[in-house]
Amino acid sequence: MANEFIQPLQNIGPVAKDNGGAQEEEDQARKDYREGRKLYGDGEYAQAAIAFHNALRGFEEQGDQAGVANASDRLGDACLARDEYAMAVANYQRAHDICEKEDDSFSVLALNKKMAAAYRKLGDQGKALELLYDILEHYRLTSNPKGAVEVLIVIAETYLEQGERLKGADAYRSVASIHARFKHARLAEEFTKRAVELEQGE
Repeated sequence: MANEFIQPLQNIGPVAKDNGGAQEEEDQARKDYREGRKLYGDGEYAQAAIAFHNALRGFEEQGDQAGVANASDRLGDACLARDEYAMAVANYQRAHDICEKEDDSFSVLALNKKMAAAYRKLGDQGKALELLYDILEHYRLTSNPKGAVEVLIVIAETYLEQGERLKGADAYRSVASIHARFKHARLAEEFTKRAVELEQGE
């Protein structure tokens, strides 16, 4: 029976041994997936995309939702590396839907980051910001100040891409206040200075 629980995006586990042709199909899908990862690691993004696409088809035929999510995620990575941003978003969204259904919040978080990056490349800062604020909320709920700082910096940059200097300044002020709370005086001062420069139109 196909595994219906999402595994970590980086990890497709071994398959239980089966009899007959089904096992060969499963092995082939996993071989394609592993081949895609190797090609991607070697910078062969077009070939990697083909391998991940083949793996995706194999996992679909098996009804293996974890495999579909993993292959879709990696296919999105290959598309992103090839500057095919709309295709990257479509593949990430497919993986995202499966992970959300399985309540896999950490995989959803990873996919939101990738989709936000792709939307920024597409010039759709509005959609990117929606995802970035979802990520920020996740970090607030999980009490992760380091993650919150990282995503607030990306939020500031995304606002600046839109020409929204004051909103960018607000995001930098939020970064400064988090650093101040943790007694990171130099960093708090640096981000306050950036905010002031934006507010003064420098």
